[in-house]
Amino acid sequence: MYDPLRDLWITLPVLPSKVRHLAHFGVVSTGGKLFVLGGGSEDVDPLTGDQDESFATNEVWSYDPVVRRWAQHASMILPRAMFACCVLEGKIIVAGGFTSCRKSISQAEMYDHEKDVWIPIPDLHCTHNSACTGLVIGGKVHVLHKGLSKVQVLDNVCSGWTVEDYGWLQGPMAVVRGALYVMSHGLIFKQEKEMRKVVTSSSEFRRRIGFAMTGVRDEIYVIGGVIGPDRFNWDIKPMSDVDILTVGGDRPTWRQAAPMTMCRGTIFGCTQLRI
Repeated sequence: MYDPLRDLWITLPVLPSKVRHLAHFGVVSTGGKLFVLGGGSEDVDPLTGDQDESFATNEVWSYDPVVRRWAQHASMILPRAMFACCVLEGKIIVAGGFTSCRKSISQAEMYDHEKDVWIPIPDLHCTHNSACTGLVIGGKVHVLHKGLSKVQVLDNVCSGWTVEDYGWLQGPMAVVRGALYVMSHGLIFKQEKEMRKVVTSSSEFRRRIGFAMTGVRDEIYVIGGVIGPDRFNWDIKPMSDVDILTVGGDRPTWRQAAPMTMCRGTIFGCTQLRI
């Protein structure tokens, strides 16, 4: 966990889930706690090469930074991995994803952390054989499937989902002050419905993959990842670097923060925790 005021990384206790090498989970924060939801195992038997059978779980865990402990909560109605997960008006919304490597789902559900209860909400209009992600923009949940330009939008749980085709660029995304930013083709774009404008260059990240990109206040954080191989160098270099782009001023500027201390390489989940 990173404290931007002190430029300091803090190591958290290990998540006590029985699922080994948990990946493809959802991570959000609400009520002053960090929540880790669902996901599955990336554990592989070194002798046989077989993957762990725990493809998707419905486990829900929270971390309380005050008492510095993990606690388990009511499980999701469905196990899922590679799904959309975000917070709308203090409630956690999960939608889509996979229950197995061959079965994608359209079901969605909502969690009330004060009552510790999950309830079903309207299904997505369509699903797709690819991972999806969720963003909250303008007080609405937006679910995007990798490789598709169509966006499914939830205004409120009573009205259900609508389908929009904004033609958004594909690439890592972050929301800053309610605006969507996308890293694509070596550039950072500010995306507004069908309109977009170039903010600044991100050409130094062309070979960096598997990183997290998230918005904090007026800044975009690019965290971790790996430097992938190219035709001249086949080495894969795990990164602990943290690069920050300030977009709130007239001239966007890049700077570096303290690198991660215990983690490096591909980032499976990242969110902002307000205490």
